[in-house]
Amino acid sequence: MNAQRFLQVSTFLVVGAYAPFLLMKAQQPPEATQGTPAAQAPTDGPPPAQRKKGPPRPPKPGVSTPGVKREMTTITPLAVFTTGGTPDWQVVTEDAVWVSNGPTNTLHRMDIKTNQLADPIAVGKRPCSGLTAGFGSVWVPNCGDKTVSRVDIKTNTVVATIAATPAESEGGIAASDDAVWLVTDATGKLSRIDPKTNTVAATIDIPAGSASVVYGDGAVWVTTPKANMLTRVDVKTNKVTDSIETGPGPRFATFGGGAVWTLNQGDGTVSRVDVRTRKVVANIECGIPGTGGEIAYGLGHVWATAFQIPITEIDPATNTAIRQWVGAGGDSIRAAHGSVWLSNLREHNVWRIDPSKF
Repeated sequence: MNAQRFLQVSTFLVVGAYAPFLLMKAQQPPEATQGTPAAQAPTDGPPPAQRKKGPPRPPKPGVSTPGVKREMTTITPLAVFTTGGTPDWQVVTEDAVWVSNGPTNTLHRMDIKTNQLADPIAVGKRPCSGLTAGFGSVWVPNCGDKTVSRVDIKTNTVVATIAATPAESEGGIAASDDAVWLVTDATGKLSRIDPKTNTVAATIDIPAGSASVVYGDGAVWVTTPKANMLTRVDVKTNKVTDSIETGPGPRFATFGGGAVWTLNQGDGTVSRVDVRTRKVVANIECGIPGTGGEIAYGLGHVWATAFQIPITEIDPATNTAIRQWVGAGGDSIRAAHGSVWLSNLREHNVWRIDPSKF
């Protein structure tokens, strides 16, 4: 084959091989940007190169009550905040909602008035195990370097780094009136962080394998998934006062309406624990068992999220799941400032949703 003919054939082969890619790229829709309404639900997951390998998750049954389920594609968010990475844990402050991002080692501030993202804030390595707000700061546990970053809300900068190791990546952190609380050892240690000194002031013995922490009614409430237990710790005495059996596998918890609510990964229920009687008064069918997910109290209702079923809305007046959305999205949720805020971890964004338009 002569040189000219060789070049013609080579060019033809290269262009021919590249043409399907060009066509595919041209057909891709533009990515939603921060503060802009989205026209459709997020696709189910990041590009293959970014998705973690692993066995497929078993399908979640969801609520069995007829008429409760609906599709995520029926929701049009007020705004979409595109963060990249994997936006996950959230916390609410007076004029913003904050979300952590493990792969990028950052914290993002979402302005509730402008629906804009501030510049990412560099925190410790691989933020994990929830977020909390208090003492003019957002507190960020970091699994990668075994620290807690304290971020000043006014300056959006890290002002302290505390040597405190999150015991679980899937856990939680809480702020009471005078301290920040985090499970720091899988053998059963709850650390009390003094915001005045940015050091661990006390360590309390709790059940081994404890995970999430929530504050309410003068106490810190700690979940222990393997023991099916919720533990109450008095914040004045640093003593365990109660051990309450919940549904199977309680991991995440929230406080509101005179109760602690646990999301039970064992059977996908939500347990309601009355803070006065310190007893379970309801185990609510949600049909969202398995790993991951989160739960939050806000706007008078309880909200749970999990992959495959991003939003479950529970009415405390009836202790039932009244609406549930099935499809892509989810993994962390908050309800505040008149909106539901949904972290879509696999889609690399956060949705702000008007619940009146569900």
